[in-house]
Amino acid sequence: MSKHHVILVPGLMCDATVWAHQARQLETAATTIAISDHGSIDELGKMAEAILKSAPERFAIAGHSMGGRVALEVFRRAPDRIEGMALMDTAYGPRPAGAPGEAEAAQRYTLLDIARTEGTRAMGKVWVQNMVHPDRLSDTALLNSILDMFSRKTPDAFAAQIKALLERPDATPLLTEIHCPTMVLCGRQDAWSTLSRHKEIAARIGQSKLVVIEDSGHMSTMERPEQVTAAMYAWLTSL
Repeated sequence: MSKHHVILVPGLMCDATVWAHQARQLETAATTIAISDHGSIDELGKMAEAILKSAPERFAIAGHSMGGRVALEVFRRAPDRIEGMALMDTAYGPRPAGAPGEAEAAQRYTLLDIARTEGTRAMGKVWVQNMVHPDRLSDTALLNSILDMFSRKTPDAFAAQIKALLERPDATPLLTEIHCPTMVLCGRQDAWSTLSRHKEIAARIGQSKLVVIEDSGHMSTMERPEQVTAAMYAWLTSL
């Protein structure tokens, strides 16, 4: 298999931990692997520009959750530099207008209030209830890994990323422009970014393959790391 530089993009309040298994196992399949850090950047486009500044001329990119939206913004800015894409447990549309959009903002700001008053780990305990497969809510090792990751982020970083998500651009027109090998992956029980949404993404991208991770919620890379890594290896092989 040809060697590639692969950029892994974490989602909201996540860091390299969300890609730990994939980065460790795939380093033999890729020349180099880089995991981006959004810091306190408050726009998806600026997150994409930061990635492009340090990226080589050609690379593959995989984004999980908010990271998938960032990957689409990287494509918007430099489509010819991307050898392949993996869009995982993510979405592509703008914040809805009217009541649905206001409800999303209220939900996110409620979590931000918890982060500011009780800490980001306490916020994570609320957030995670809908983000992993229900059967994994008693998996102490998994939950602690997620909560420890959140605890390393500050409320200010959370606020910046919430702003970026609420002001997200519409990436719908980009999907039909993607012609590189693309994997669209989703946990079957992902309640946040649903399987039906990923079917829509895959239908709009010409060279895409839909991969469903069984018995997994939104945090597929951590809930079912072996299955996700195997899917990513197959994707890299296709480049």
